[in-house]
Amino acid sequence: MTNSRNTPRRNTRHAPPPPSPTSLAGALCLCARLISQVRTGRSLTQAFSDLAKAGEPAYLAQRPAIQDIVYGALREHALGPVILRPLLRAEPPEPVYSLLLATRHRLDTRPEQAHTIVDQAVDAAASMHHGRLSGLVNGVLRGYLRRRTALHQLAAQDPEAHHQHPAWWIDTVRREQPAGWRDILRADNDRPPMALRINRRRTGLPSMLEALSDRGIGASALTSEAILLDQPCPVGDVPGFAEGACSVQDPGAQQAAHLLDLAPGQQVLDACAAPGGKTAHILELSDVSLLALEQSPQRMTRVTENLARLGLAADQRVADCRALAEWWDGRPFDRILADVPCSASGVVRRHPDIKWLRRREDIQGFARQQAEILDRLWQTLAPGGKMLYVTCSVFAQENDLQAENFCRQHGDARRLPIDGQPHRQLLPCAQHDGFFFALFAKHA
Repeated sequence: MTNSRNTPRRNTRHAPPPPSPTSLAGALCLCARLISQVRTGRSLTQAFSDLAKAGEPAYLAQRPAIQDIVYGALREHALGPVILRPLLRAEPPEPVYSLLLATRHRLDTRPEQAHTIVDQAVDAAASMHHGRLSGLVNGVLRGYLRRRTALHQLAAQDPEAHHQHPAWWIDTVRREQPAGWRDILRADNDRPPMALRINRRRTGLPSMLEALSDRGIGASALTSEAILLDQPCPVGDVPGFAEGACSVQDPGAQQAAHLLDLAPGQQVLDACAAPGGKTAHILELSDVSLLALEQSPQRMTRVTENLARLGLAADQRVADCRALAEWWDGRPFDRILADVPCSASGVVRRHPDIKWLRRREDIQGFARQQAEILDRLWQTLAPGGKMLYVTCSVFAQENDLQAENFCRQHGDARRLPIDGQPHRQLLPCAQHDGFFFALFAKHA
């Protein structure tokens, strides 16, 4: 017979079952995981992509709500810690801390649901760490509701929390754009607009506007090709999208193809093609022979899919555009689009994690890479040809200073004016994201 006094006791405490994938608690659990990954340096785009590939039940069931919470919490990521600090003795472990960040944002955007949100956050916490921290989550969130006004007043005194950008980013934009720096930072924190580019080979502007109206989608024309939707909507709701009548593309990005001064029969290189929006636009505008390069095989898949949907064709090669021996046959190009890797500081409202993942020293690294790309591509441009340099950055080191340096290094390069100016700098606003364009011609 076994001596019961010597038998070790079993631990009868078990982790609570995970919340339902369709519940707010289930959504908050997943939001906490995503925010926690970004806080440790992971790209939000990659994190979302992995969820979709894995078929995460909560993500499949509540994708719009989860994206809304995560994007909103990350746009305000500097605000959360300032508000939570007075409510905590010490920062709790992940993903509980990120759960607090996500729930704080949800409480501000859905104040009428405050008690339900807190209860669901407690349920979410109960499924983490065997529920040990659910009481802390309950206390912190209820404390926030009681002290919300005072805590927001406190946060308003903190520059990073007030402007929702890292201090180095604020300082750089303020120094380089002294007249409009506040507007730039404010636009970065807005929800991004959704715009379409019509495929003029398949439809026209009046027809597209009529089709949108028939679907109850409010929209207005910005140009003969660009349509701005009153409210973003699922791409599957856009009439003609699957059939290639249009693409989703920011109006600022739509300017690139027009600046190339295309003509039928030209040899054109799109050196950093993914995801293929500008590639497709070039082919929609003119019957050119186009080579699309992309270093990443996965990203080249996006180019292939976009061209197929639009009924367009290009020579596609997976290669680093700087490694000329890997892809260039020696025949010069008439036009080159160099839409280079950059800080993406002009599109952070679409990718709010970028604000918190970028470091000041990253900008110099991007600038070195951009200079190398321009130098290599210039060798492949025909005399009399044109190369368009494009970034989605607002930082001068990647933009005007880069263009000036390129001209100093290449005596056969002439900078062509755009609208009477040396370049075109689009700053983020209600109609478009931030982009930079500089056009160069090679002496014949």
